[in-house]
Amino acid sequence: MKIRGTDHVAVAVRSLEDRLGIWEVLMGVKPSPVEELPERGVRAARFEPPGGTAVELVAPLGRNSPLSGFLESRGEGIHHLCFEVEDIDGAVGELKARGFELVQERPVAGARGTRIVFLHPKSCGGVLVELMEPGRARDQG
Repeated sequence: MKIRGTDHVAVAVRSLEDRLGIWEVLMGVKPSPVEELPERGVRAARFEPPGGTAVELVAPLGRNSPLSGFLESRGEGIHHLCFEVEDIDGAVGELKARGFELVQERPVAGARGTRIVFLHPKSCGGVLVELMEPGRARDQG
């Protein structure tokens, strides 16, 4: 498995609107437009500082969102780390062969046209890890 680098650190928040201004000051850049991901049950906005790792704020779309349970039990804070990989299908195969537990069995659609998969925190020392393969537009740009 070849990791290209850290794509982002995701921060769980109850309300994007309440936190965007704070993170804009901290990051020194404007956020991306808010993207709704109904299949994931979240809304997300991203801060991409030049030459640095992005911070992605994620908020639940409703009470049935898996993120709602996270916020209820743990409160706002770091949710997961995301690493960019060249070949997500190859990475999934390799990690399964090495005994890693995945949250979903195969990659799914993510924000910005990406393909993603989450590794269960039990397999990563208590840390939720996302692997992400960029979409074609990002790869070419």
